[in-house]
Order: sequence, then structure tokens, then C-alpha cells
Amino acid sequence: MVSTLDSSLTTPSSSRPLLGMSQTELTDWVQGQGQPAYRGKQLHQWLYNKGARTLADITVFPKDWRQAMEQVSVGRSDIHHRSIAPDQTVKFLLRLEDGHIIEAVGIPTDKRLTVCVSSQVGCPMACDFCATGKGGFIRNLATHEIVDQVLTVQEAFEQRVSNIVFMGMGEPLINAHNVVNAVKCLNQDIGIGQRSITVSTVGIPGQIRRLAEHHLQITLAVSLHASNQSLRTELIPSAQQYPLTALLDECREYVTITGRRVTFEYILLAGLNDCEEHAAELSQLLRGFQSHVNLIPYNPIDEVDYQRPSRKRVNQFTDRLKASGIAVSVRYSRGLEKDAACGQLRASKIGN
Repeated sequence: MVSTLDSSLTTPSSSRPLLGMSQTELTDWVQGQGQPAYRGKQLHQWLYNKGARTLADITVFPKDWRQAMEQVSVGRSDIHHRSIAPDQTVKFLLRLEDGHIIEAVGIPTDKRLTVCVSSQVGCPMACDFCATGKGGFIRNLATHEIVDQVLTVQEAFEQRVSNIVFMGMGEPLINAHNVVNAVKCLNQDIGIGQRSITVSTVGIPGQIRRLAEHHLQITLAVSLHASNQSLRTELIPSAQQYPLTALLDECREYVTITGRRVTFEYILLAGLNDCEEHAAELSQLLRGFQSHVNLIPYNPIDEVDYQRPSRKRVNQFTDRLKASGIAVSVRYSRGLEKDAACGQLRASKIGN
């Protein structure tokens, strides 16, 4: 299955939208349209700092040229729907140029604004506990469609985005080409530090190693969710093709190449993977590993009847890992009431 999902499905073409291009590329483009080079810098500022959605919005450009270029796509999506949770987390349904709907989530706190971005329309991984995978896979997102999500949230909140997590719809490393390009654009063109960007993956054979070779300063988060191969295969069908030992070996290579530790995401499912034996197995797997475990109490979806463990059970699991010398924290997801939390994103469901 995974081998057929080639990241080249959405490689850039000569007719690609302007969003996602660097200042150098934009300068080359305006010169190709017969305009002076300095308009490339102007175009860059209007796209990334002023939120231009069409060339007609860029009032410093000559009116006749704007009219001549009115069919050129900037690459911005439309907000199809938004819903706000009691904790002020906002879920955005964004309509792309081809009509497909994706989700992005803005998560505000007193000091930061985090955006949870999608990397695909749907997801092919079919993880049993995740709403996105229940809807199937349609296509990869292009670079501009990823960058647009961040700009949309930033404009809606009227606040600078500080952190980005690739934990929305899709498996980022199946769309690695466009995800890496988006990370570079978000860093170099919008000014978000790479250390404030997290890319999450369930693990695609060979792709973690390839990601490491880009020498990005991002955080890699690997969705583990099980302490042994048998249980992981039950929860994540693609794990059949990628044994847990091989996944961890590749993660160790990532640490060696990048010098960056790996975060392991572990969704706690009551009575299934949250027992003492699972904590002991996980401790054994990660002993001596330059890593951090992020425990996530399960966020319910309609399609399956998994249960969230009690806070006492979560604390017991956490204490067992700490006692074994494993760095660990617990993340209680935001936006739960509006289906905007981890594992709940699905483009077809519109909240109230």
C-alpha cells in the first residue's frame, strides 16, 4: 500500500501558485512577466506579511498589470466553516481550489499560537482510533496548500503564529517533498523557527532517514501508540510492513544524523495499551534512547468504542516510565468539544 503513495504526486510545476515561492523565485517570476526585479520583493511582502489573496490586492503594482495577471493563482483557500471550542481552540474547514475540504486548527494560549496543519486530503494509514483514516485518502497537499493553513489561522486570530505541528489530516512523510518545502517556506519566508515546528509520522520505511538528510532543526514526533509489534499492528495496519524494531533503528539513525532527540507519541487507550506491562515494555524499548514520550489520553470518535483511561491510570503509567528513567509528559488535547483534538479531524464533519 505505502509504496504506491509516491510523494511526487504533487511535485511543483511551472504553473504552480505563487504562495510557497521564495523571494528569489518570485523575483524570477515577475521578471519573466516583464516587470522590474524589485517587484519580486514587493510581491513577497504582500504574500507573506500582508495576506494578499489575489494580485489585485497588491496596490503597489500597476493597475493594468494586475488586470492582465488576474488569472494567476496566489494559492489561498477559502474558509468553508469554522467552529470555536470553549477553550478558544478554533477548527477551520478550508475549501481548496479543486473543491476538497481539509482541516486546520488554531490553538491559542497566553503566550503562543499553535497551528495544527494537514498534509493530505484524508489519510491512507487507516489507524483504528483516528477519525481521519476512516474517511480514506484522496491526495497529497501541495506546498502552498500547507502554507496557506498557517496564514489563514494567523489572519483569523490577528496574532503571529509561534508554533506549527504537522498533526492534522494525513501522513506527512508520504508527502515528504511538499512538507519539507513547506517547512522551509514557513521558516524562511514567514519567519517561524524550525525548532518551533513538529512533524509527526506513524513511520514510513526509509522516510525518517531521508528526512534526517535534510538536516532540519524540527522536532520529529513518531506515533508509537503500542509497546510491542502485535499490539501496534492491531492499532496501525501499516505497521505490518514496518516492524517496531526497524522503526526504532531508523529513529536512532535520525538522532545520530541530526543530533535532535525524537518524541514518541503514545495515545493511551483504556484497558488496551495503558497497563503496567505496557509501561514496562515501553520503558525497555526506549531505555538509553535520546527521546521524549508524549502521552495522550484518547480523544473519542464516533466510529469506534475505545475509552479514555482515568486520570489515575494515566498517572500510574507516567510514574512507571519516570521510574525507569524515561523522559515523559502528558498532553491533554485542546478543542475536544469541537472535534478539533488529536485523532478527531475529519473534513466531512462540521461542528455547530
